[in-house]
Amino acid sequence: MMGSLPQVFTHDDFPTQVRVYEVSARDGLQAESLTLPAEVRAQLISRLADSGLKSIEAGSFVSPQAVPQMADTRSVLDELDLDSDISYPVLVPNQRGLADAMSAGAKDIAVFVSVTEAFSRANLGDSLEVTTARNLDVAAAATSAGMRVRGYLSMVFGDPWEGPVDPQRVVTASHRLLEAGCSSLSLGDTIGTATPGHVTAVLQALIDDGIPVESIALHTHNTYGQALANVYAALQLGVTEFDASAGGVGGCPFAGSATGNLATEDLLWMLDGLGISTGVNIRAVAETSQWLSQQLGKPLASATSAAIVNQ
Repeated sequence: MMGSLPQVFTHDDFPTQVRVYEVSARDGLQAESLTLPAEVRAQLISRLADSGLKSIEAGSFVSPQAVPQMADTRSVLDELDLDSDISYPVLVPNQRGLADAMSAGAKDIAVFVSVTEAFSRANLGDSLEVTTARNLDVAAAATSAGMRVRGYLSMVFGDPWEGPVDPQRVVTASHRLLEAGCSSLSLGDTIGTATPGHVTAVLQALIDDGIPVESIALHTHNTYGQALANVYAALQLGVTEFDASAGGVGGCPFAGSATGNLATEDLLWMLDGLGISTGVNIRAVAETSQWLSQQLGKPLASATSAAIVNQ
């Protein structure tokens, strides 16, 4: 039987190092029907940090009525070492959320913009221009305060109401986020319909228009089983940051057709096999996913997790 690491076959044109941006404790858990207590969420984050992950979403400062799974994010942050070399970003939707995040000691935040009008109204509660302006203001204020800011773009590869999305809309939104101070841009395949050719086309449009590939991250959903193939396409163009969720937990609670996130272990298995360094212990992540499965009382989607833990 093979060990818990794949055989390595490198590719000269691929990056030698990749950052895995772990989203299970925020983007993952907010899509779950069961709300985990703050102390369990903090334990999840600590376990993930012990695995070697350096960017771990810790929660969000949003209305607990809208997203009860993220209530008490301040209590989660209280349990973490915010002065370590690990970043614990929190999502903030408005100036009040930013003030709460700053009061809690957060050093990293994320803002969230839609690329489409329909999703903006369904998810963010107002027109595309209003919600974008609000989040750009938050990004600028956070940057002025010395915080690091990440920009999420949703519905980059298609919208369930509007259909196909013109890549130029993604280009425009990306420039606006960078101008507001965002240091990285996470391109969201929110409903999981992207294919490798589609990913290549959108990324090429961004790069051709002057968006630095170093600022681009990819956030894939595995609705049609394309998540890893889409990561592979992005690697070919030099992308070096990928969002993933331990066990594949989560999805998008505001887009009914979206299934789970790309599982961190599945991503690590592929990257390890390509000889791409991440600094993350895949077995530790797999064991944490099995632990999280017990906390949620249900099996999680990652095939790699079960394969490694059962060896």
